[in-house]
Amino acid sequence: MRLLLTCLLCLLPWLGGRAQDDYSRVTNLPHLYIDTYNHVSITSKTAYVYATMHYVNEQDSVIVYDSLQIRGRGNSTWGMPKKPYRIKFHQKEKFLGKGYAKARSWTLMANAADKTLIRNAVTASMGEFLGMKFNPAYKFADLTLNGTYQGTYQISDQVQVHAHRVDVEEQDLPLTDESNITGGYLLEIDGFADGNHFTSDHSVKIRICYPDEDEIVSRQNDYIKDYIRQFERALFGEQFQSPLHGYRAWVDSVSLANWYVATEMSANIDGMYSTYFYKERDDSLLYFGPLWDYDIAYNNDRRISGTQTKLMVESGFGDGKKWVSRMWADPWFTRLVYHRFRSAIDGGLEAHLVHTIDSLTTLLARSQMQNYEKWGINKRVYNEIVLYSSYEQYVSDLKQFITDHAVYLNRCFAERYVPDEGEVQPEPEPEPEPEPEQPSLFEPEPYYYRIVNAGTKTVMDHDDAAAFAWQLDDSRDTQLWQLLPLADSTFAIVCFGDSLALTDPTEGECTATTNTGTALSVTATDTASLAQRWRLTQASRPDLYNLTNAATDHTANLSGGSSSNGTNILSYTNNDRNLTSNNRQWQLVRTDVELPVVTEPEDPAPE
Repeated sequence: MRLLLTCLLCLLPWLGGRAQDDYSRVTNLPHLYIDTYNHVSITSKTAYVYATMHYVNEQDSVIVYDSLQIRGRGNSTWGMPKKPYRIKFHQKEKFLGKGYAKARSWTLMANAADKTLIRNAVTASMGEFLGMKFNPAYKFADLTLNGTYQGTYQISDQVQVHAHRVDVEEQDLPLTDESNITGGYLLEIDGFADGNHFTSDHSVKIRICYPDEDEIVSRQNDYIKDYIRQFERALFGEQFQSPLHGYRAWVDSVSLANWYVATEMSANIDGMYSTYFYKERDDSLLYFGPLWDYDIAYNNDRRISGTQTKLMVESGFGDGKKWVSRMWADPWFTRLVYHRFRSAIDGGLEAHLVHTIDSLTTLLARSQMQNYEKWGINKRVYNEIVLYSSYEQYVSDLKQFITDHAVYLNRCFAERYVPDEGEVQPEPEPEPEPEPEQPSLFEPEPYYYRIVNAGTKTVMDHDDAAAFAWQLDDSRDTQLWQLLPLADSTFAIVCFGDSLALTDPTEGECTATTNTGTALSVTATDTASLAQRWRLTQASRPDLYNLTNAATDHTANLSGGSSSNGTNILSYTNNDRNLTSNNRQWQLVRTDVELPVVTEPEDPAPE
């Protein structure tokens, strides 16, 4: 078949198709050219369609795979514009090379909700650093599907029982009366309750991933269900802290500690919603891992923001919290977690993650630019907390989160530590002193001002609801603003004529770097409202200022640095890029329009 296909490729230019020489890399990454037969669309997560794939590797060799099958994959991610896929080769292939799996099934991860594109890869690297037994391999590539460029993708292992994947002993197929059904099993705490699943006595939804749904028989189902039932009895029983009669006799402590530290270090809000674990043959213990699906981890989902100072066992989603919360009531578990975390940090985990991030972002430098030319870098496609105008900002945010969260976890785990007899309680590191509030340096004259963006020279403007940027227009009174000083060194920014004030309408819990991206609005002036109070602090030049809201601690940011009329001004991240990003810097240009002589309003106490 492959020889016939190669011959037909020579005729493609005459048939209106693509010639072999037309397949080439567009960046430094390998390139996948996948063409479904008759260019049929991929619309299902269950039904495969046939395709051919031309794989252009790092040496620019073109490898042709015929009789390839491809379908959609994912849950929430399948609904995003940039689709993830699963491919299946006609026969087993060492797709990622020597030392990796030889398998038919592989995933093409879009990482659409992760603007860095690397959270899953970074987490796999963390699993390797921690010494977890099975970690999904990965390689980045560019993808063209049916002649249309799709962006940067991550080729990765499928989570399945297989050599170089979850390499537990496979069960007999078909079973005989003498078959040993004690293992292996691959299981998942699965909030979606997909496939062959059951609900435990404590309402934990568990999917049996292996043996496969179409191969498993009733006595295997009954065996593993009863095994989980006995484990939960030990975990939730009166003797749960006993090393002989409690849950410790049922879990592998090394894999448990590594999985839990990775889940908390990454702040994966779905880490206990989707938790893989497995059981080996003739082994009484449960083993935790591999790590999978971390694109919304590291504070990348606004449903649960501010995760740099939260534990996932308290704040995350999923039934797995029931098991881990019970474990936290055991002093042995507090010591296990603290010591594993400290040994990882002392061994260089934080530096390892930062180095991995730097290496991957260097690798993706060209590919991510093309990816975001297609998909846009400052568009929210799922629940991203932060929207930036550059890839580098997302990467910086990820690294800063790791640093901040490691400090929090060290303090949190130390505070929860229950010393063994004769041990001393570890001293948690003190919280850093907050930066002193910087008073405003700006002293307005009794005139109206134009607020001009440093990069585009467009002017802050508004309609009856929204604030936006517009080209300078002397006829627009909506471009004239009064800077009204208030008693707490903030300003109300009030428009000429209609007296509407610049307002940050962001809802929910905010910090300087979380819950950002809401478009600023204008509302009736209310100087008691923190949402209308702005700190004006000097930026990169004496005539440039950052406008920081007192309620949210966010800074006013011109979306995407666009000079188009009507571009939104966003409630945005407030960090050291305030001094370098033109999008966040504003020039206060005094006009010749004098303020009316009025009595200054009283300044009620802030709410």
